[in-house]
Amino acid sequence: MSTFGLIGYPLTHSFSKRYFTEKFEREAISDVNYALFSLENIGMLDALLKEQPDLRGLNVTIPYKIAVLPYIEELDPAAAAIGAVNCLKIDPDTGLIKGYNTDAYGFEASLKPFLKAHHQKALIFGDGGAAQAVKYVLNQLDIPFLSVVRKSQEGAIGYTDLNETLLTQYTILINTTPLGTFPEVDACPDIPYDYLGAEHLAYDLIYNPEETLFLRQARLRGAQTKNGLEMLTLQAEKSWEIWNS
Repeated sequence: MSTFGLIGYPLTHSFSKRYFTEKFEREAISDVNYALFSLENIGMLDALLKEQPDLRGLNVTIPYKIAVLPYIEELDPAAAAIGAVNCLKIDPDTGLIKGYNTDAYGFEASLKPFLKAHHQKALIFGDGGAAQAVKYVLNQLDIPFLSVVRKSQEGAIGYTDLNETLLTQYTILINTTPLGTFPEVDACPDIPYDYLGAEHLAYDLIYNPEETLFLRQARLRGAQTKNGLEMLTLQAEKSWEIWNS
């Protein structure tokens, strides 16, 4: 029996477990299981690896996409460039751990069909592990971006710095924060939504709820919207491909 799973904290709900369990049943994949491993701190990973000798791969979610890096012996080039990992492949013979970033693959593949000629610049809300994958993709696509965080700092502006001029220039809006995730569905990035219009594309990495308050506010003002479900599906399939390569 080979075990795959997800590490993060807290793991109150999991797309990954449901997705892989259904995939294994649908595709008649036997002798495998997918488990949730809620780790209160990343230091618990060592014990998990010893307790679960059948582990062959792990997905990594908030808040460990960067904190997990010291535990990895080898980094895929894209993951090294991004500086964040969301997929671990564990060699069954040596125990060597290789880190990958499938968020970038999923984000790029799900974003590109929505891009139009006037989508020239992007605003990224948040600056955690998921944001690093988004930055990597935007760089690959030659799309300039600004990071937006709670308090302006070097390399990022604050939410209070957003104004009509900026939102006219930056027509791709990407939420990488957990704001609006179920059950805290009444939260959203604090931006001046009234400056949004039909020229904007609002992308939220959150998938639950299907339409976050961020997306609803943008949609009501005419913007095109996209949630994170397709990105998650694509990155999950990429993880499975990596684990079995």
